[in-house]
Amino acid sequence: MHHVIIFATTYFPLVGGAEVALKEVTDRLPDWSFDLVCAKIQPGLATSEKIGNVTVHRVGFGKPYDKFLLPFLGVWRALRLGKADGIWSLMASYGGFTALVYTWFKPRTKFLLTLQEGDPLEHYAKRAGKLEFLHQRVFRRADAVQAISRFLGEWATRMGFKGTPQIVPNGVDIVNFTRPITPEKRAELRRGFGFAPDDIILVTASRLSLKNGVDDLIRSLLFLPPQYKALIAGSGEDGDKLRVLTQQKGLSERVKFLGQRGHAELPEILHSGDIFVRASLSEGLGNSFLEAMAVGLPIIGTPVGGIPDFLTDGETGVMCQPRDPESIARAALRIVNESSLRAKLVEKGAALVKEKYGWEGIAKNIGSILQNLMR
Repeated sequence: MHHVIIFATTYFPLVGGAEVALKEVTDRLPDWSFDLVCAKIQPGLATSEKIGNVTVHRVGFGKPYDKFLLPFLGVWRALRLGKADGIWSLMASYGGFTALVYTWFKPRTKFLLTLQEGDPLEHYAKRAGKLEFLHQRVFRRADAVQAISRFLGEWATRMGFKGTPQIVPNGVDIVNFTRPITPEKRAELRRGFGFAPDDIILVTASRLSLKNGVDDLIRSLLFLPPQYKALIAGSGEDGDKLRVLTQQKGLSERVKFLGQRGHAELPEILHSGDIFVRASLSEGLGNSFLEAMAVGLPIIGTPVGGIPDFLTDGETGVMCQPRDPESIARAALRIVNESSLRAKLVEKGAALVKEKYGWEGIAKNIGSILQNLMR
């Protein structure tokens, strides 16, 4: 059995899409032994525990600054875990720096770098600051790069990776998100959210931050008839600003904020909507789009980052433009007014997700990357 040490900034219960993807993959690789080293970040979390197929080791003092200590405390902890056949970094951030430092002590160790970054790429250079040369060295030291989109694969090459990045996307829990609900259950959900039967619901599941364009979704209602409403699931640093914006624009009766909801609730939230919208300014891939497609919703997205990997305008979704609320409104009207278009988007979107974005196939591909790396 191969032993792999994974370096990540955080892990469950502190999760985003990258951490969820890692668990989905490692749970499907039972013949591998995984230790994961991450920053503690939050008080009360166990120093070590088993989560799925991964033994998690948290270092630090339960404070946000633990991530800055990760390259020191994390390497010290990893070196005590015994010989590793390889190391695996979840993103090129704090975990990537930690993996790089580990290779200074264990220079013959094979190193897989997974890219899941979703913020604008210039943000990572800004955060690295004077340590940008070390950020680039993470890419140059990696023996293999797995990127969730072509966009991130091209970034790896620009950052100095000498090989060919392998594109393996994130996936969708096909069974969970394709499970149908009855018309009666859907009507009940919509009533529970305060919507009328003839309302047209633009739904999104997003971190409430600038990069996800939630403010543009809200503003798009100004260009749409009154029966168009917005259902927003998520929390984030811009939550208060978005609620103020909604009030200022006189849209309080047309926008419903759900706050943060568990991932298990997401299928029903999506089923209650009519169109999924995420007007991203940047996107590594966009798992929320894939989940909406699996549910059977037509999607609206921007041509940025990894979104064009799955969204072909007029085939698997409809494009809008970043920072252009009126283009969101035009896209929504196009879907609603062209019934044949809506049917095509739903059919082709669902087929694409089932063909390319199931976790079983994705885990098999990443397992092959790890296997080839260890040879």
